[in-house]
This record gives sequence, structure tokens and C-alpha cells, in this order.
Amino acid sequence: MISTVTEDYDELEKIEIDLLLEGIYRHYGFDFRNYVFPSIRRRIWYRMRAEKLTTISALQNKILHDPLFMKSFLGDLSIHVTEMFRDPTFFLSFRKNVVPLLYDYPSIRIWHAGCSTGEEVYSMAILLHEEGLYDKTKIYATDIDELKLKVAESGIFTLNRMQQYTKNYLNAGGSKEFSEYYDANQLNVSFHPFLRRNITFAQHNLVTDHSFNEFHVIFCRNVMIYFNDFLQNQVHDLIYESLSFQGFLGLGSKEGIAFTKFQDSYEEIDGNEKIYKRIR
Repeated sequence: MISTVTEDYDELEKIEIDLLLEGIYRHYGFDFRNYVFPSIRRRIWYRMRAEKLTTISALQNKILHDPLFMKSFLGDLSIHVTEMFRDPTFFLSFRKNVVPLLYDYPSIRIWHAGCSTGEEVYSMAILLHEEGLYDKTKIYATDIDELKLKVAESGIFTLNRMQQYTKNYLNAGGSKEFSEYYDANQLNVSFHPFLRRNITFAQHNLVTDHSFNEFHVIFCRNVMIYFNDFLQNQVHDLIYESLSFQGFLGLGSKEGIAFTKFQDSYEEIDGNEKIYKRIR
């Protein structure tokens, strides 16, 4: 009897979550319907507890009738785990294996998809500056969350993480004093304006929006791990469409192109760091 009651509750909860995600998609255009269910469920319950709501239907009512609340809830649903030179060995590999191949390009277009608050975007700007490539590079940094993009565009981050970021920078092959790139006060650091000069921050939804340019390098790191197989394939379609022939793709440590329909379209540059070159 207890088992039956539990199963009924789980089924009802699944129905309510499906209705919530469908409502968000229809009303706001943000499509979370094919995100990994356990992850999306945890984030929904986090917001419900914070708002002291007892049913998902009550949360749906608040979301659909309060656009400002929806903006804050979007931050719950969007995954934002990032840091300067995150996974330093990835940046070191990019510096050693990809940068030498970019010197002959007359101009370079890079897309950071799912850039969150921008730490990894500024990291790449610093790396390209040190390699003498930044002046001919245009970086497009996009995310679904407008609030996170505003943080990214400001170039202001908390001071208490700079010690870890400095360590990451050095492990990624950095050749200067990391503090040369920012001004600090007691609470925050502000990265120098020249790093933002060639960066365009813009809202873009990987799930519903289309390709908007052709790029020589695309970074989509630690984004697709939260998508189900259907959605991952859809995003791979978008990336392939947006990446130039012989362009470079950087994915997250738990992601890859194996078992996708594009696995024969890329050459492995660094399998451990998930860096690939499009060859077809």
C-alpha cells in the first residue's frame, strides 16, 4: 500500500514538473523540457523551499504571473559553475595545441556558448593577449541568463577567489603576474577594460535559437551534461553548423563527440581535454 502511494506521488510530481516546464516554454520561450530530470527536479525543489511553497503547481502560478520572479528562477534552472582558467590543463592544451595553428588566420572568431558569469571568457582573452592573437580576435560570449550576462559584462568578480584563480592561471601556462590584469579593492577585482574590448556578450538559448555566425573556435564546456540525449544531439547539430571547416571545438571533461552522429566529422586534438578539429 505504501509503495503504491509513493508511486502515485512520484507520478503526480512528474506531471506537475512537465506542466511547469511546458508553461515556461510556451509563455517565456525557455525550453527546459529535455534537461536531465533529476537535475531539474532538484532545482525546482530548491526554489520551492526558498519560497516556502508546498506544491509545484503553486510555483507554476507564481512563475507564469510574475516575470520578475521568472528571471530569478531562470538562474536556478541554468547551471552556473565556472572560474578563471577552469580546468587549467584544458587551457594549457589549447595554448600548446591550437594557438600555433591560429597564427596564420587573418582574423579569428570564437564563440563561448553557455558563458555564465564570464570567468572563462576573460581567461581566454588573457591567453590570446599573451600569445599576440587578441587584437585580431572577436569573442562572442552567450548565455541564456541575462542576469549572469550582466555580471560577465561588468568584468567585476570577488577578491576572495583570486588566490585560486592565480594558481589556475599559472597552471594554464600564464607567463605574467596575474594581478597585472585587474585592479582590486577590499571586496572585488575589476578586470582591465582592454580585455572586454573584443568581447560581445549576448543572450542566446542553445535549445531554441539558431546559429548566428561561423566560428573558428567554439567552446561549449560542461553545458550538455545537463541535457538528455535528444537535446545533446540537437546542440551538436547547432555547433557543427556554426563551426568552420578545420575549426576547433572544446567540450567539458565529461562530454565528447563519441556516439554522436558527428564522431567521424572531428579529429581528436587532445582526447583527455576534449579538444577536437572539424575535418568534414
